[in-house]
Amino acid sequence: MDRDPTDEVTDVLQQLIRNACVNDGTAASGGEERSVDFLHGYLEGSSLDIETYEPTPGRTSLVARMEGSDPTAPTLLLMAHTDVVPVTEENWTHDPFGGELIDGVVWGRGAVDMLNLTSSMAVAVKHLASSGFRPRGGLAYLAVADEEALGAHGAGWLTEHEQDAVAADFVITEFGGIPMPTPGGVKLPVIVGEKGSYWCKLVVRGESGHASSPLRTDNALVKAAEVVRRIAEYRPETMIHDTWRRFIEGMDFPPEFTEPLLDPVGLWDFVQALPVGLAKQAHACTHTTFCPTVVHGGTKTNVIPDRVELEVDIRTLPGQTGEDVRAMLDEILGNLSSSVDVLAPVDDPSTASPVDTPLWDCLQRVAGGLLPGATCIPFLTVGATDARFFRRQGVTAYGFGLASERLGFDDFATMFHGDDERIDQEALRLSTELWDAVARDLLG
Repeated sequence: MDRDPTDEVTDVLQQLIRNACVNDGTAASGGEERSVDFLHGYLEGSSLDIETYEPTPGRTSLVARMEGSDPTAPTLLLMAHTDVVPVTEENWTHDPFGGELIDGVVWGRGAVDMLNLTSSMAVAVKHLASSGFRPRGGLAYLAVADEEALGAHGAGWLTEHEQDAVAADFVITEFGGIPMPTPGGVKLPVIVGEKGSYWCKLVVRGESGHASSPLRTDNALVKAAEVVRRIAEYRPETMIHDTWRRFIEGMDFPPEFTEPLLDPVGLWDFVQALPVGLAKQAHACTHTTFCPTVVHGGTKTNVIPDRVELEVDIRTLPGQTGEDVRAMLDEILGNLSSSVDVLAPVDDPSTASPVDTPLWDCLQRVAGGLLPGATCIPFLTVGATDARFFRRQGVTAYGFGLASERLGFDDFATMFHGDDERIDQEALRLSTELWDAVARDLLG
């Protein structure tokens, strides 16, 4: 880039945080139009073709495109979301929607997931357009709504109803590029695939009665507590899939780390002693995970509940199907199966992209230039991203970015949907310079 973008990208990030586009999963939440209005004004006047789309009131997405000079050359889409998840404000050190800059670090909900990339992509694309850059291939920037609730009002809707607006050969979205020091040098994970989602509701049935006489009653809440206990204690089979194997082998760990991390028998016990961030990732990358998250039930203190609803977040591994999940749920429920109904599952299987692509080679060249000696390695994200909509259309989609060494892998792993989200300005600068360099390298 022709000048240091740090102050500009910091300002954009702070504004996005302060817009507080909180997505609680309901159609009326999000309010992404606030951030789209801001980004539209920010990008105007830079020769970009800007369009907005609003499938649901307030759930607005923005697409800014720069056409290439060669219709046969590839198009790169930089995709970021503007919505964030809710917070428990009292658990935060600083105002989660204040966007405060303290000692070179920006604090706020979305600073990591993923407004840091939303802002750095916007700044890089604006600078490229304003500088007179005219690539052979096309360049697009997508600020999309509703990623945090599986994309029904955002990327899912756009890829189904406005395919031309988001057409691309290559997509980059969240998140990777967190430097991981190893004996063989710094490694930069690139998200080449993601786990699937199987969100469902378990309806636990019982019989109502007077709570003053609980003996020998079928209390649905007591039964639901047992279901939650069984879910928490369930140990699914460890799966060493190809992406995990390539990640571990690429990390150049010593044998005493590599061997147990690739051992389907020993991995479970080994991760218990790892730092919490790495332990969480190692476990989730190699297991189907079941997490009860929401419970509703009961009508009155003196009435025994006859119905309790449990919402469960289930994430599946590559190759697993909804039938596989139902078999595991049957195993978990055991003798309670006849009293529990599984309703409204979201069956969204795992997706992945190949690594033998021009985009992979580009990321390695560019990242290695910004962080000399760093090497890209494939990784599987355990959460859902909007990349899956494009992978299912045959588009290569990766998650990347560049972080500094100020915040480590453990910091990032615990901040996603957690408390005290924050990002340092060095990471903001690196990511902005990354997008500029990738566009110039890949698109020519």
